[in-house]
Amino acid sequence: MIRVQNLTKSFGAKVAVNNVSFSVERGEVLGFLGPNGAGKSTSMRMITGFIPPTAGEITVGGFDMVENPIPAKRLIGYLPENAPAYTDMTVSGFLHFAAELRGLRGDEKKRAVGRAVEMCFLEAVLYQSIDTLSKGYRHRTCFAQSIIHDPDVLVLDEPTDGLDPNQKYEVRTLIRRMGEKKAIIFSTHILEEVEAACSRAIIIDRGQIVANGTPSELKQRSDIAGAVSVRVAGVNGAVVTQRLAQLSGARKTTLLKDEGSTAMVRVFPQASSRNGDLARSISEVVAKEGWRIEELHTEEGRLDEVFRNITLPDRKIEERK
Repeated sequence: MIRVQNLTKSFGAKVAVNNVSFSVERGEVLGFLGPNGAGKSTSMRMITGFIPPTAGEITVGGFDMVENPIPAKRLIGYLPENAPAYTDMTVSGFLHFAAELRGLRGDEKKRAVGRAVEMCFLEAVLYQSIDTLSKGYRHRTCFAQSIIHDPDVLVLDEPTDGLDPNQKYEVRTLIRRMGEKKAIIFSTHILEEVEAACSRAIIIDRGQIVANGTPSELKQRSDIAGAVSVRVAGVNGAVVTQRLAQLSGARKTTLLKDEGSTAMVRVFPQASSRNGDLARSISEVVAKEGWRIEELHTEEGRLDEVFRNITLPDRKIEERK
């Protein structure tokens, strides 16, 4: 549904987006991650035809966004960053206006507005003017206009910006549900949103894609992925650390906590170790030594660590204990 090939955007000498390529299929929710200034919003604006690319191709539903923009834009629902609205309109008036712009009339328009109001939980403010709304309700109103025509493609720039935790949960759930039938791309710098809503994620930094994969695949790039954390009682930390470091499948061990008679140690696997092997080996050693296991689990990896290591390559990232 979305195909981006060698996309580049320059503002004078500044290259904001540099030779970016990716695609998004129906039934896929793509998270577009990156630090501030990485090129996320610029990419969104080019994909929706809001600004033209300096070079490269964008197709939406098979239509070229530069050569044939009208049918391409009909397929898109767009929530821009700091989404604008006519603040003197009521929520109802604004959504009816947005529906008419999308070519909806009569009963079809009423049904579309009603569906968007219900999906975005706007019943309580339907007849308030937009300038009296809280930031969260204003953002939800703008979100509603992006889905009013039930588009096949959704492009959302920071869709949970300004929302409280409950509202964020509602929007993430809505995105995940709509993503079963639509092609969705949304930009964010909130890593928990990727795991909550995305089937795949791209990390962009300094205008270039530096990582592309499912959340699980990205987490496997974490140094902590596959490490086994174990808490044992009846022995001090130095003894546990030294003994577990002798395991053939261990690359290194780290003492996380030592409370005299209780110790928490993390054991990092060799690259050749298979899932579960290290945890079994640790359990066998603990049983042989007569220690008591209070906790044992294998770490999944952390997106925040992967994100920082990729986007801050010159800064040493200390392992979070």
